[in-house]
Amino acid sequence: MRYEFDGRKPNIHPEAYVSPIAHVIGDVTIGAGCYVGHGAILRGDYGSIAIGAGSAVEEGVIIHAAPEHLCAIGNSVTLGHGAVVHANRIGDFAVIGMGAVLSIWSEIGEWSIVAEGAIVKLRQVIADGMVAAGNPSTIIRPVNDNDRMMWNYGKQLYVDLAKKYLEIGMHPIPEP
Repeated sequence: MRYEFDGRKPNIHPEAYVSPIAHVIGDVTIGAGCYVGHGAILRGDYGSIAIGAGSAVEEGVIIHAAPEHLCAIGNSVTLGHGAVVHANRIGDFAVIGMGAVLSIWSEIGEWSIVAEGAIVKLRQVIADGMVAAGNPSTIIRPVNDNDRMMWNYGKQLYVDLAKKYLEIGMHPIPEP
C-alpha cells in the first residue's frame, strides 16, 4: 500500500516492484529495478527515504528517517529480512544482514557488510569495504572477493525477482 501523509507522497519508479502488502508512507523515493518485499514498512512521514536502483528491501524491513533528515540508501544495496534501518546513509553495494539494526544517524560505507543481528550504534560509521558484526558492532575484517561474488549473485536474484513480480504479479487464492 502506498500512502500520502502531510502532503508527502511516494515516488516509485515504474520498473520497481513494491509488494501490495508493504507500506510505503510519505516522502519515499524508490529507484528502478528495486524489490520491496512483503511486510516491509518505509516511513517517510517526517523525514525522507531515497533508495537507489537495483536495491532489495526484503520482507519485514523497517526504514525510517529522523525528522527533516534523509535516509539515503545507495544502488544495489541489500537489506536483509527483518532489518531495522534508521541510518543517514548506506553506500552502494552494501549488505545489511537479517535482523540487523542501524541506529539513528549511522553510516554504512560502500561494499560494506553488516552481519545478521548486528547493532550499529547511534552515529556509528562503518567504513567502505568492511564487515561489521556483534552488539555493539565492531569491524571484524575487510570485505573480500568471495564476499563480493556471493553478494552480486544474491543482488541479481532480487533484481530478477522484482522483474518477475512486475511481469506476472501475485494473485490471491479465494478461501475455500
